Order: sequence, then C-alpha cells, then structure tokens
Amino acid sequence: MLGLIVQKFGGSSVASMDKIKNVAARVKAERDRGNQVVVVVSAMGDTTDELIEMAQKAGRNLSDREMDALLATGEQQSAALLALTLQNSGYDAISLTGWQAGISTRGTYSRAQISRIEPDRVVKELDAGKVVVIAGFQGINPDGDITTLGRGGSDTTAVALAAVLDASMCDIFTDVNGVYTADPRLVTNARKLAQVSYDEMLELASLGAVVLQPRAVELAKLYGVRVQVRSSFSLEKGTIILEVEEMETTGIITGVAHDRNVAKLALFDVPDRPGIARTVFKSLASQDINVDMIVQSANRNEHNDISFTITRNDLPRALKVVERVYQEIGAGGFTHGENVAKVSIVGAGMQSNPGVAADMFEALADEDINIEMISTSEIKVSCVVQSQDIERAVQILHQKFKLDQV
Repeated sequence: MLGLIVQKFGGSSVASMDKIKNVAARVKAERDRGNQVVVVVSAMGDTTDELIEMAQKAGRNLSDREMDALLATGEQQSAALLALTLQNSGYDAISLTGWQAGISTRGTYSRAQISRIEPDRVVKELDAGKVVVIAGFQGINPDGDITTLGRGGSDTTAVALAAVLDASMCDIFTDVNGVYTADPRLVTNARKLAQVSYDEMLELASLGAVVLQPRAVELAKLYGVRVQVRSSFSLEKGTIILEVEEMETTGIITGVAHDRNVAKLALFDVPDRPGIARTVFKSLASQDINVDMIVQSANRNEHNDISFTITRNDLPRALKVVERVYQEIGAGGFTHGENVAKVSIVGAGMQSNPGVAADMFEALADEDINIEMISTSEIKVSCVVQSQDIERAVQILHQKFKLDQV
C-alpha cells in the first residue's frame, strides 16, 4: 500500500446515480493506485432541503433533536448507495454512519462539534481491504443522540478523519476546480491557485469563499492535514492547502473574497462607561449570534456609537436582542441595514508590505465606492460597502492587485 487517502464528495457530486457512479470511478482509481481509501459523502443534491420541507409539513414545532435524526439520513443514503455501487463494480466496500465510524460530538443539535474520534471500526475495515464510505455531517453526543455538525459539516468530518487516521492527503471534491483568486462568476479572468496557506484559506473561507468550511480549515491547520480542493468532474489537479513555510511562492495578495450575507446594526448615543460592550455582545452571544466587524466611534460628551455586522440570517433574532439591550444600557436608539456586503483582500505577504490597505481604499475611491466599515488583520483587509457595489468592488480590486497574473 502507498498510503491512506480521505476523499470527500459534496452534494452536487452525488446528486444522482450517474454522478455516484462517477464518484465510484474516482474512488476505484485511487484504490487501484494502491492506496487505502476512506470516503466521506454529503447528502444527494437537494436532499437536505427536501427533508426540511417535508418536516415543516408536520407542523410548526420542530425539535432540534428530531430534525438532526431526520437530516442525518441524507448522508446515510449517499453512503449506502456509493458502497453498493462499488460492490457491484467488484470492489469490497462498506458504509458507516458517523457514530459507527466512532465520531463523538459535543454542543447543541444542528451545530455540534466533533469532540473525539475512535476509529477502531474504520481501521478494522481498512485492514480487511475494504473501501470505507462514511456518512459526513454527523456524530453522536454523550446522551447517545444523533447530532449534525451544521453547514459544511462533511468537510469537517473528512479533515477530522484524515487527522486521526494520519492520511497522506484529504481531497475535498466539489463542483469547482480549486480555490480561485476571486469568484470566477464575477471575475472572468480569475486564476486558479496551485497552493494557498492554511491562514489564507481560513480567511478566504470565513470571508465568503464557500469552497471549504472554516472549521475544516482550522482542523487542518491544527493537525497539519494536507488538503486539496478539486473538481469531481475533472481530472486536473486542484489547490493544495498547506503551511505557508511549505509554499513555493507567496504573493502580497492571494485573493479577493466577498460576502453578500451581511447585515449591519448600529447603537447610537451609547454611554461611555465600563461594561457596556460586554452587555451588548454577551447578550448577542447568548442567542448564538456571531458578530463579525465592530467599530466604536470616538467619545463625544461621554457617549459614542457602536456599529457591528452579523450574517443576514441572524438579523431577526439580533433585532430582538438589540431592542431590549439598547434600553437596558441607556442608548439613544439603534438602526439596521441589509443593503450591505463585504469585500476583502487576503494575502500572507501583506504583513511585510506596507501600503496595501491604502491601495485598496484608493481603488474603491476611484470607482466612487463608499466604505462604511473597515476591519483588518495581519493578512486581510475587509470593507463593508453597499450591496449594489459589491461586484464592481471585487472586479476593481482583482484588477488593482493584478491577480490574473502569475
């Protein structure tokens, strides 16, 4: 045997029996190269959405526990169908649920986290010469209940298994050829990257590039799992994610990301005293609302304004919190807006090249694109702009930093 490869196939890759047969061919090719293979699958196509619609016909009160039990069946269906396809092609294969694969979780239903993996069953089946097909997105909690891992959870399953099994590569198969310098649907000359660092990929994934789940990237970085993002429908190499020290070259800017799922809230005339920010953001956190960018204005007459962004999906719940909290802290009022989006530039080379942020602001100003909020880290600069400006912003920044050039 050459080694052990973990392959993950998303919903679009297993959306029909013809596509499952295509996946089986990819698995067989890896097996024929002498590698042991563990496959992680998502639910077929729109199966998860269809299950949710079906559940909604039961009534308004849908318990998270029962929804997790229901939604987990989508991945089990894909796993069993792929195992059957491999068996009928002359390859010994077995499908396992998340808990049969030894995946334990903690946290709440629908957003559980993997706490540990005991892969004894997986190793036993591999040693018996089988391809092991595992239902992604799921595990079992300390009460013995089925839990799901939230959006993109199959990516996390695959990387976690690759870590615990010491796999030589974790291939994430999707409907794109790899990670691009920008969304190819917006930028026609966007370039596929051969390599990207863990930190850059984490920023890109968190900022709107949907090719890989951020939690999966965090796990890959933590355990040094080499990940490749590649297409299920092409044999060409994808983008390899690895430590920055292992990369052949590092540019100043690696890519431009954008996110339309953004809403902005602002509290104004907030008393400037200790504990106010804690009260506001702890109240939001208690409702599982993740806050992204935060800007506090300069003190004026012992009052200031606090603005922050969240995902648009969380806005209804966030408004309920803010309606209560602004009175509690004695703020003058609050406002919100959904007509915003976020554009970001990411690059490990930014740390040693001053003036990058200024170049970004200049490019947006030249296009008369107003910046409403700014957030920075060592390797990224993000700006909130009006949603109608987002496509132009992505295109002009891609051009400004010459990302179409190798």
